Amino acid sequence: MIVDVDTSSPTPRYEQLRVQIARMIDSGVLAEGARLPTIAQLANDLGLAPGTVARTYRELEGDGLVVSRRRVGTVVAARPPHRTRKPESAALDAVVRDFARQLHQLGASPDDAISRLRAL
Repeated sequence: MIVDVDTSSPTPRYEQLRVQIARMIDSGVLAEGARLPTIAQLANDLGLAPGTVARTYRELEGDGLVVSRRRVGTVVAARPPHRTRKPESAALDAVVRDFARQLHQLGASPDDAISRLRAL
C-alpha cells in the first residue's frame, strides 16, 4: 500500500491517511478482504506515532470501509455494490479547498481561521 503524509500540511496526518486509504478502497485498488498493514508496521513505515495510524483505522472502521479484528488485523470490509460517496462530503471538500485557497491569498494562518470559525 502506497500512502504518504505531507508534514507541512495543515490537514491532520490521520486525516491525510484516511482520505488516501478511502480513495484506494473506493477505486478498487484495495479490494474487499484486502489486509491493511498492522498499525505498528504502517506507523514505522511512515515515521508516525502508532496512535495516529490507530485513529485512521478507527475512522475508516466508523465509515464502514474496514473491519478490525484481533488476530486477523484490519481488512477492507464488504460493501453494498453501489456504495457512493455522500454528496455532502464532496460539497464540503470543495468548500474547504476554496477556503484554503482564500486563506493563502489573504496570508492568514489556518489556526487563526479555525479560531474565528469556532467563535461563530
